[in-house]
Amino acid sequence: MIVLWRETVEPRRVGFAVSRQVRGAVARNRARRRLRAAYRVARDAAPACVALVIVGRPAALRARFAALVAELREALATMPGGRA
Repeated sequence: MIVLWRETVEPRRVGFAVSRQVRGAVARNRARRRLRAAYRVARDAAPACVALVIVGRPAALRARFAALVAELREALATMPGGRA
């Protein structure tokens, strides 16, 4: 996955996108749902005032959910800023 971010003065916002490399609308939607669920678990690691875009790749469907959460938590923890 790719996590794009930008500091803002507003509260945290997040958007999800899945690459067309994931073939089929059903598979893309499943990947998007998995990323949303992983974000809900890991969102405490994100800074409070940031705008995020999380881009899913084909591995988002194959990876174990715990690995997906750990990878997302690690990416969010590297961002500077105060945590909520």
